Amino acid sequence: MLVDSPPEKRAAIAAAPPTRRATRAVGLLVSLAVLALVALASIAIGAKELSLAQVWHGLFQDSGTYGDIVVGERLSRTVLGLLVGAALGLSGAVLQALTRNPLAEPGLLGINAGASAAVVTALTYFGVTSLSGYVWFAFLGAAAVGALVWFLGGSRSATPVRLALAGTAVSAALYGYLQAVMITDGAALGTMRFWTVGSLASATGTTIEQVLPFLAAGTVLALLLARPLNALAMGDDTARALGADLNRTRALAMLAATVLCGAATAACGPIVFVGLMVPHAIRSFTGPDLRWILPYATVLSPVLLLGADVVGRIVARPAEVQVGVVTAIIGGPVFILLVRRRRTTQL
Repeated sequence: MLVDSPPEKRAAIAAAPPTRRATRAVGLLVSLAVLALVALASIAIGAKELSLAQVWHGLFQDSGTYGDIVVGERLSRTVLGLLVGAALGLSGAVLQALTRNPLAEPGLLGINAGASAAVVTALTYFGVTSLSGYVWFAFLGAAAVGALVWFLGGSRSATPVRLALAGTAVSAALYGYLQAVMITDGAALGTMRFWTVGSLASATGTTIEQVLPFLAAGTVLALLLARPLNALAMGDDTARALGADLNRTRALAMLAATVLCGAATAACGPIVFVGLMVPHAIRSFTGPDLRWILPYATVLSPVLLLGADVVGRIVARPAEVQVGVVTAIIGGPVFILLVRRRRTTQL
């Protein structure tokens, strides 16, 4: 089930030469610069065309129409995209390390669908209308589905294909449930549409304030797990010899992924494939060392999410294509290529 055998993994995670460490550090700085450019593009480009002078005026001087568009909508949307993108990328990288499965990610394993189904249930049947209320339902749904997929995939004997099939089956069932709710509850159709697609369009300062504590806590926990997860990747026996607490590491990793995915889904709905594509691209550059993969995922996942959001605003002006649709269109072919790779299929 491992990409590399334990000895190869141990050699790959060992201390890198100074030149390679410097290259990784420079690459991280370049990634931060790219993220800054994409964030600026997210603020400057929208479904409504504004000149750069109008964007600047709205951002720093105007509290009227331009200010409402640039600050009230685009800036909030960009900040939420930064937070949610980092959360999805980190949760995907953590789940891949935890399961030793290169195809693991919150959307593929059904965690997004579980969080979304729980939130929709809270909205429709329990009358929960505030984000601070239904975020807890998102966490519960994400945790329950993650445990179910892990069980259906064979627990400790889980393989990439079995986990992918289990996640696909559970996701299909949950999205069928969402469609049934949409049919039977016409008044909730608008809200349901938000959760079944995934969007940054409803971003507000209040939304950011409510999910920020959860996303911050999940991010810190995930980054702190880099070394224990590196030990876990070497195999259980080697990890124990290195002093790692396997049960605690697995529990904390699942907690971090659940908090990150649950809060992200509560804020934006289910957005798939971000946590699958970005860690793969990063691993080809950094190798298997999670001390580099996790920081890179924190920076580059928002690049993908915000970039997809900008594309969605441009291609359908004056309307827009939701970011969840754009990432699915990009991620589908990427997933097929990953499955067809000889090294992946033989895990």
